Amino acid sequence: MELVLATRNRKKIVEIKRIAAGLPLIIDTLDDFPECPEVEEDGATFEDNAVKKAVTIAACTGRPALADDSGLEVAALHGAPGIHSARYAGEHANDAENISKLLWEMRAIDNRAARFVCCIALAIPADGVHVFPGVVEGRIGKKPWGAHGFGYDPVFYPSGSERTFAEMDDDEKDAVSHRGRSLRALKHFLEQWFSGKGYSGGKT
Repeated sequence: MELVLATRNRKKIVEIKRIAAGLPLIIDTLDDFPECPEVEEDGATFEDNAVKKAVTIAACTGRPALADDSGLEVAALHGAPGIHSARYAGEHANDAENISKLLWEMRAIDNRAARFVCCIALAIPADGVHVFPGVVEGRIGKKPWGAHGFGYDPVFYPSGSERTFAEMDDDEKDAVSHRGRSLRALKHFLEQWFSGKGYSGGKT
């Protein structure tokens, strides 16, 4: 199967390819299809955005397309930054700027509970859209630690860990992360799909 990843985020692409390793896939990205449009993430939920991207790119390329939308939800901030995680500090903000704003907003907050949410959507022409959610609970630290990962990884401690995502190696993070959980569900679906056994859930 030729699968198009509906993203140009190099770090996401590496993460997805790593977890999908072993499947009979030829994986392309939006860089291979410059004619495809940039998809505005204007949905109300992570699932809305992921489905919209996957469906749009599948229609453009005529091939199965995979998209994800993910972000950080902080309990004390009523779920913010949520679907605005990538642009929390402004439309063109970088990871450091987003983290800086988050820590400033939480400077006097004792409740540090948060969770990372991921929703992966797989649009297969003539077979509909399948969605694979993943969540990991945790807490926000008071300053960044670690040099790995991306996004809010340096300030997020998954439950039960004294290390941030950014302090973990790839395998450790994949085992517990929100995207790792979504991708393992996707991988199980594809294994069933390739074996011809079908799949009983997740279709929209």
